[in-house]
Amino acid sequence: MENISELIRNISKAKPKYIQDYSNFNEEKDYVMYSGQYWDHNEIEAALTAFLTGGWIASGENVVEFQEKFASKFNAGYSHMVNSGSSANLAMLASLKAHFKWEDKDEIIVSPVGFATTIAPIVQTNLKPVFVDIEFDTLNFDTNLIESKITDKTKAIFVSPVLANPPDMDKISELCKKHNILLIGDNCDSLGTKWGDKFIHELYYSWSCSFYPAHHMCTGEGGMVSSKDPDFIETVRCISWWGRDCYCVGVNNQLPCGTCGKRFDKWLPDYDGIIDHKYIFRHAGYNIKPLDLQGAIGVKQLDKVDFIDGKRKEHKKFIEDLLVKYVGIKPVKVLDKSNPSWFGVPIVCSSQGEKEFMVDFFESNRIQTRPYFAGNILLHPGFKNLDDYNLYPNANKALSHVFFLGCPPFYNDKILNYIEKVIKSW
Repeated sequence: MENISELIRNISKAKPKYIQDYSNFNEEKDYVMYSGQYWDHNEIEAALTAFLTGGWIASGENVVEFQEKFASKFNAGYSHMVNSGSSANLAMLASLKAHFKWEDKDEIIVSPVGFATTIAPIVQTNLKPVFVDIEFDTLNFDTNLIESKITDKTKAIFVSPVLANPPDMDKISELCKKHNILLIGDNCDSLGTKWGDKFIHELYYSWSCSFYPAHHMCTGEGGMVSSKDPDFIETVRCISWWGRDCYCVGVNNQLPCGTCGKRFDKWLPDYDGIIDHKYIFRHAGYNIKPLDLQGAIGVKQLDKVDFIDGKRKEHKKFIEDLLVKYVGIKPVKVLDKSNPSWFGVPIVCSSQGEKEFMVDFFESNRIQTRPYFAGNILLHPGFKNLDDYNLYPNANKALSHVFFLGCPPFYNDKILNYIEKVIKSW
């Protein structure tokens, strides 16, 4: 064990290249990445320790610890970790359908603007996405259009704040109460965003988040589903663990009686015999479990999340102020009760030509850009069958007029000075 511990310490001190380090940033040749994981030796040591000395490489005690600490940190109630943010959306939608006994083709109201895997799980679970166009000042739901899309088959409004800037959550919450439908959230790009004095996710019945390297926290890959309803999270657990009824983790897997105390029992109503509870399947589920080392990394990331939030806000304001001063862009509107934990710096251009010119300008100067994700998802081959993209003109403009720059926590004075130099040369 001492040799392993020494090996782990030596590797972590070596500072692997995938740890962001821009202390020697060279403005003549280096690229300004739009995002990336914010790790140091703590994450590396935690991952290696879990990998080399852990009792179970798949989801185990480290994942359980991360789930509990994450739920406590974000006042989430109960949280369940999976292998990606996209899987979190899939597990959440499949579990909502099973838990509430929704029927095929029941409807989920969603924006056509955002990332593909907000919408794909709706289709994959045989539900129906119903689209609402965006407003162009906040680049989010036009809340004046939502109620006209609600029918007797509507089960939920699915909010996904692109770049963390939310729509009018009070208005959406009232619509959900009025029509007795759920408010759910894709929080993959907006972890830490607040509405009033609460996290925005506290308004949701259930919500997802992602730990992909571009996001606020990173476990390599990974995602989480959270809810204040423990029975619902148990359904999420079951569906993301093959549909297995058994909930044992870690050392409890080794007990002959399991956690429940009756692992070998008459579990099947139509079979008169003893069977192992670990092989009882309550749902047609998936295997979307994370590795235990990802949970270990997540625990260390929680120590940094407040710092990351503060730096993202600071860098977004700095870069946006430069764009207003030297380029003349109009900032995206932020509603009074909103306090976004920014994923990026949105830039709204006056025309498609201006957007393409600006993207080329920044990329030519080695400053990474990204589009406003899919723009209108209905313009993409995999989603064109869902609706007519022409019905959503503002969503189309999100593709043709909008892009964003990064504002990650690892930007330092050298990088920010270089960004300022480039923007001044516009």
